[in-house]
Amino acid sequence: MFRKILVPTDGSDVSLIGALRALPLARLASASIAVVYVQDVYAFAGIGQANTAGRQRDMAAPRAQGTAAIDRICEEAKAAGVAFETLLVEDDQPARGIVSAAQTSGADLIVMSSHGRTGVAKLVIGSVATKVLALSPIPVLIIKAATGDDEG
Repeated sequence: MFRKILVPTDGSDVSLIGALRALPLARLASASIAVVYVQDVYAFAGIGQANTAGRQRDMAAPRAQGTAAIDRICEEAKAAGVAFETLLVEDDQPARGIVSAAQTSGADLIVMSSHGRTGVAKLVIGSVATKVLALSPIPVLIIKAATGDDEG
């Protein structure tokens, strides 16, 4: 079975759905979870190049959102009796950062959620989950997240 499950979050409600679904699986398998937030540094390239404080300031809000999501997932894991660790990764490609974190942490499963968009929406927006699935050498369980803003 699984010993460690990587649970990525971007701070969104959709990623929280996947994380919370991973907890009963981890408990059933007596596995721990590694909660990871990947800070996309590309969005801040060129900002504050001469001023590192400016770059750090601009990265602070997304990082705070990611850290808050990590804290929420860890609270739920603690309540469920699931051991956990946290990881903060900087990478300009979130999917690559997630797969790298899985390998570094020794995870043997990645559980994440996806909007499950199709057609043009999928082509335009892309899917981190799809990219993780393509890049990962370990199994990936993708939870289709139904939120209030989903169509049909």
